[in-house]
Amino acid sequence: MTNLLSRFAKDESGATAIEYGLIAGFVSIAIIVALPTISTELKRIFGLVSTKLSEAK
Repeated sequence: MTNLLSRFAKDESGATAIEYGLIAGFVSIAIIVALPTISTELKRIFGLVSTKLSEAK
């Protein structure tokens, strides 16, 4: 029984999974926060490209 408790106390695989989950959560939040800015900038860039292509015809 002591061996089982000792192995359970030393097992860090659950902590690692939680850490990876937290990292994924923080990255998701950062993407969601940055998305409106990136979207606006991409629309502007593609608009410029479209205008230049229309002028080149």
